[in-house]
Amino acid sequence: MMNRRTLLSALVAAPTCVAMPARAQSDTTIVFGYTAVTDFATVFVAADEGYFKKRHLDVELKFIPLNSTIPAALQSDSLQIGGPTPSVFLQAVDGGLDLVVVSGGGVTSKSVTGFGLVARAGSGIRSAPDCVGKKIGVPGLGAFLHVTFRAWLKDRGVDYRKVSFVEASFPQHGDLLRGGSVDAVVTADPFMSRITESGAGYVASYYGTFLPDGKHTILHAAKREWVAKNPAAARAFREAVQEAGAFVEQAKNDARVRASIGKYIKLPPEVLAKIQISPPGPLVSEKQLAYWVGLMKDQDMLKTSLDVSQLVAK
Repeated sequence: MMNRRTLLSALVAAPTCVAMPARAQSDTTIVFGYTAVTDFATVFVAADEGYFKKRHLDVELKFIPLNSTIPAALQSDSLQIGGPTPSVFLQAVDGGLDLVVVSGGGVTSKSVTGFGLVARAGSGIRSAPDCVGKKIGVPGLGAFLHVTFRAWLKDRGVDYRKVSFVEASFPQHGDLLRGGSVDAVVTADPFMSRITESGAGYVASYYGTFLPDGKHTILHAAKREWVAKNPAAARAFREAVQEAGAFVEQAKNDARVRASIGKYIKLPPEVLAKIQISPPGPLVSEKQLAYWVGLMKDQDMLKTSLDVSQLVAK
């Protein structure tokens, strides 16, 4: 029989043998890079509504002034996921960076007039031919607005090589117009509205309405290596953005969506109330990427043949 001392020793030791509750799953840290446009609405909403957190993702949102610098930040691991425009993403891959698409941001819609060509007051620019010989600012050479504006010029019979483009971040656009450094800017809200309301410029064309619907304006990209090492986190990020997309599409959530946008791109209430929000496009298809490849080939922007089937993370 077990003696008294042995029994007491066993009772003292017993708690250490009881199964302990499983340790809580640790969160995966992701630094996400965004620019000052509403096409990141689903990411903002996913952060504020807890869709990332409930999937064990600790997502830090980091503002990036120029979209064209996002691929380099991904390559250097300053960002784990970032939001380049499709053309910036494809040029980076064409240049040798091994990036893949995790999910998507906003998409084009003919009903959205949230970006366009804004000309300096007194410049006389009213149409595509008026742009010949002019200096026009764009928020990223080779980025969405630059590429689509050149496509619009070509569609209107204008040789875009006769237009001088300079790179300038969105917040600089108003000052550049007021100072006469540029004749026009290709810009987007909220900056477009601020410029027109100040009298520094006017909308010469909502040129984006010539684009087909459903084409991504922003892609959420990551290094292929990071996705391979963190497949569950990549899927969770995509699922969170999908849930946020469903939230954005419900009219009853409009005020909360706008509050999230205003929080991250610092909009005053009067601008926030009127700004247009692009439809969400959380899932990206090979066909959608192929559209941008075709557009960029038409502008001699790609040196290699890209296999779009290898560019979307599964």
